Parts: sequence; structure tokens; C-alpha cells
Amino acid sequence: MSRRNAEVTNQAECPLPEVLALIGDKWSAQVLVELGDGPRRFTQLERAVAGISRRMLTVSLRSLERNGLVTRTVYPDSPPRVEYASTALVEEIREPLEALSAWARHAGPLIAAARRTYDERHRAP
Repeated sequence: MSRRNAEVTNQAECPLPEVLALIGDKWSAQVLVELGDGPRRFTQLERAVAGISRRMLTVSLRSLERNGLVTRTVYPDSPPRVEYASTALVEEIREPLEALSAWARHAGPLIAAARRTYDERHRAP
């Protein structure tokens, strides 16, 4: 292995796998795309992200907050109001996230068709 390849695969020098795991899980990217339109309350995010459970939304938001990608603001209303917003760090990757989201909407049906074709071709007799 070349020296350069060894350097790239060194986790301390290349945080790409960790970052991809953070924003590439099933829910985080969708939450970040939703927050691109501005701050949202928990129930607004829950309605906007199809299929997410309350528990998984909570887990995702906590992870994103812990990693500096989301802020959580509690307003002292009665009852208390909580809003989530993306941070400036997310703004740096907003365009690629939105492009990936658009591509997924476009490519999803094509990928599903390719899977069906493959499965039909490789089906056991």
C-alpha cells in the first residue's frame, strides 16, 4: 500500500467514515434536509420525515445536537416550546445534502426496478 493510501485510511487523519456514519444513517440526512427550511418543532419534524418513530427522531436529534449539527432551543412558554435548528456547520453541506435528496427521489424508482430485474434474473429455478 502506498504511503498516501495508508494516510487516507488512518481514522485519525481521515474522519470521513465517522462523518458519513453520522449524516448517512437512515434518518439524520432527512432531518437535516427538513431543518434546511428553518427551525422546526419536534412534531413538525415527526410529520415531515415519513416513517420515523418518536424514539428514532429523539435519538437522531440528540446525536445531531451532540455532534454540533443541530441546536435545541427551549422557550419558557407554558407549556415549554422546543425548536430544533441546523447549525452553521450544516450550512456548509446544505447544497450537497439537498442534491442527494433530489437524486434519491429521482433514482429511487429506477433502483427499485433494477433490483426487481436482478432478482428475476437470479431467481432460483
